[in-house]
Amino acid sequence: MARPALLQRSVLPGFGLTMGFTVLYLSLIVLIPLSGLFIVTSHLSLSDFLQIMSNDLVKKSFTLTFRASFVAAVVNAFFGFIVAWVLVRYWFPGRRIIDAMVDLPFAMPTAVSGIALAQIYSEHGWLGSHFSFPIRGTEIGVTIALIFIGMPFVIRTLQPSLQEIDKELEEVSASLGANRWQTFTKVIFPAVLPAFITGFAMAFARAIGEYGSVLFIGGMIPGKTEIMSSVILSKLYEENGHIAASAVAIVMLAASFGILLAINLVQLWANRRFANAQ
Repeated sequence: MARPALLQRSVLPGFGLTMGFTVLYLSLIVLIPLSGLFIVTSHLSLSDFLQIMSNDLVKKSFTLTFRASFVAAVVNAFFGFIVAWVLVRYWFPGRRIIDAMVDLPFAMPTAVSGIALAQIYSEHGWLGSHFSFPIRGTEIGVTIALIFIGMPFVIRTLQPSLQEIDKELEEVSASLGANRWQTFTKVIFPAVLPAFITGFAMAFARAIGEYGSVLFIGGMIPGKTEIMSSVILSKLYEENGHIAASAVAIVMLAASFGILLAINLVQLWANRRFANAQ
């Protein structure tokens, strides 16, 4: 009679020890710090909480953050798919260099990327001087910064899924009379749809919490380019501002969790649909 999985012997540490370390690690790094936000804001009444959220600058920062993050995630999802496709499907001189460049936003400090973007898109910058409208200190600049930091999430998520697609499926599709567009929409894209959604969600969530790069190119102009992260920082400098900052942070946390939960449900649906289609 086979032993249950939890009782099987292993040369590695057992379930109880590893599970204990897992719970301890997640508690110290995630649960305890986040629970501190709820403890701080527990002294607020509902009316006080709503008053903080109804502040005009707070509402504008929420709108800007989610709008710019969504646009950046959509742009990254579209162009990130193209870049991932090129890097996986084609071999050309300098491919490894381009592939390494994808990770630059991961490795660069956000302050460095923010300064670089602010300089190049300023009115006298290399790119900014060619536009008839300002980019630095505007929502466009904020969106560009979010596109920059979110790009690797989509590409790196899609690459493994594209590599796993059997090219014989494409050949079979072509032999059955399907054109390239039909092969892409009926064979390729459904196979990478879960990874595509995951990459979009990661880029979206990362953009919502970005601060450093947006600070330099956006300028933290209240009511114009001030995102939620900068609002939290500005609240800390007010009297008893840590409570208001925690309240804004809780809404930000809840929104991020809700987005990730919704995307995970969509991803689960996509996985089941693809499995049934096979």
